[in-house]
Amino acid sequence: MSDKTPVTVIGLGLMGRVLAQAFLDAGHPTTVWNRTPEKAADLVARGAKQAATVAEAVEAGPLTIICVLTHDSVEDVLAAAGGSIAGRTIVNLTNGTPEQARKAEALAAGSEYLDGGIMAVPQMIAKPGALILYSGHPDAFERYRETFEVLAEARYLGDDAGRAALYDLAMLSAMYGMYGGFAHALAMVRAEGVSATEFEPYVSGWLQAMFQTLPAAAAQVDSGDFVTDVSSLAMNDTAFPNFIEASRALGLRPDVLLPMRDLIRRAVEAGHGADSVIRIVDMIPENS
Repeated sequence: MSDKTPVTVIGLGLMGRVLAQAFLDAGHPTTVWNRTPEKAADLVARGAKQAATVAEAVEAGPLTIICVLTHDSVEDVLAAAGGSIAGRTIVNLTNGTPEQARKAEALAAGSEYLDGGIMAVPQMIAKPGALILYSGHPDAFERYRETFEVLAEARYLGDDAGRAALYDLAMLSAMYGMYGGFAHALAMVRAEGVSATEFEPYVSGWLQAMFQTLPAAAAQVDSGDFVTDVSSLAMNDTAFPNFIEASRALGLRPDVLLPMRDLIRRAVEAGHGADSVIRIVDMIPENS
């Protein structure tokens, strides 16, 4: 009989299946439930127990992981679980907003609730580099930290259940900005007959160098001191039309570039031309 924490996984999409498999591989007694029962067949063949209902799944052990597609589905799961969650730990790893996380915490009253953000694709789970952020009930996190580490590095962000979702969405915002810029860069060189694989090492090296500037930029945002002797907003405002003109000359839409251009221009027009580029953070609030 295993001395490892029994775990329930609710939701067997691409991510949920990998989470359940990781627990099985680590020797945790694992119960699964999915709206479409057939999706559990291979996990059952590998040793998982399949519950007939959500309540039965939750009652199978002290720790339940919910990983479904939408917040509405999370609400459905919690409603179906009913009183079975009382005294147990519920961990919601479904992508959502901070307010949705706080609402789920309220709906899970009676349990020790944690919300989480998975900073990994399914193929990264249980491998170096995977990270899952958690927020919510502090005792629950400490109690099951070792179990969470089966899946990925586990970091606790505090007792506000919405904090992990906030970090998750903010980090993904940075990622999408990077991929948007990368896609535009590839479109530019491809238009001139340069292959993406030939160009990629140059942009990867450049971005790695730029990553080194992020700590100083974050410190400027916190201090409110945006003085720079490197690259001012005014300088970038002057240079930016070249990106737009070159893109259009190559037959490309400058859609990825225009929001950044507009933020820089607004900052200059607000009198911040001598400041560093990160000053655009003050142009993002709706009331700016």
